[in-house]
Amino acid sequence: MTRQLRQALAIFVLAWLAGCASLPGGGGGTPVRLDETPRIAVISAFQPELTLLLSRVQGARQQSINGVEFTTGTLQGQPVVIFLSGISMTNAAMNTQLVLDRFNVKSIVFSGIAGGVNPRLHIGDVTVAAQWGQYLEVLMARENAPGRYSAPPWMKDVKLPNYGMLHPRPVEVRTAANPKPTPQFWFAADPRMLEVARSLRNVELAHCGAQGKCMSHKPKLVVGGNGVSGQAFVDNKAFREYAFKTFEANVLDMETAATAMVAHSNGVPYLAFRSLSDLAGGGEGENEMGTFMSVAADNSAKVLLAFLAAWKP
Repeated sequence: MTRQLRQALAIFVLAWLAGCASLPGGGGGTPVRLDETPRIAVISAFQPELTLLLSRVQGARQQSINGVEFTTGTLQGQPVVIFLSGISMTNAAMNTQLVLDRFNVKSIVFSGIAGGVNPRLHIGDVTVAAQWGQYLEVLMARENAPGRYSAPPWMKDVKLPNYGMLHPRPVEVRTAANPKPTPQFWFAADPRMLEVARSLRNVELAHCGAQGKCMSHKPKLVVGGNGVSGQAFVDNKAFREYAFKTFEANVLDMETAATAMVAHSNGVPYLAFRSLSDLAGGGEGENEMGTFMSVAADNSAKVLLAFLAAWKP
């Protein structure tokens, strides 16, 4: 092989590698954005939560990355990118970061269903928590005596009350401004977005499910308080009572705190809308989610739509 041919081959290989790195999903370097329009990321975990919102998107255009379908367009006059995170914490974290890497996201809103924790709330109510934490970031403690569990003395971050062997702990987080791993339990929603949610009035919330079964209370919007997330579907009365007492939580779900942590790490404001589809084991009889899932999902979406109409980025 001549020197000139070797040089030409080297140039070709370098150009090919550079081209691969620039493709969606390509290796190396900073991920390439699919467009530069400043957008609000609108996230739901699974399809029934997103149905109403997708139906309202104007100028919809779909793009797929790593199997996740992103729809861009406008919603209530706001440029958005709307997609399903997938159910549970890893999916929520992974795909929240994916949308931040590939789109010019200025803020994040999450819409979906949740289990009710606060006994004063009812199925169909829509909650907008002021902060979210991860209740299953835990120490599984050893049993020192029958029914008695304790943390190792060197584990100084175990401060919240335990549920049996489960002792909640903060999670370590880093940001560009603070690259040192810092323990943190609560991740606050954006205060300006929260104030807009507080100003919402006269959002018509449904109280009857598709099967004709109606709720005993007229649903309401509740802004403020706490939410917690973990990779478990909770249908247990005793744990529901523990979660309310320990975290003063209104609701629990399987995604929001993961998205909140990613938003915090990236310095992107977020807000989450969650409507109660069940009482996390606190209701009479079997879990209510199958009956009220659709109406709860739509109630959350209706409040999010009202928020977008009022929001001034």
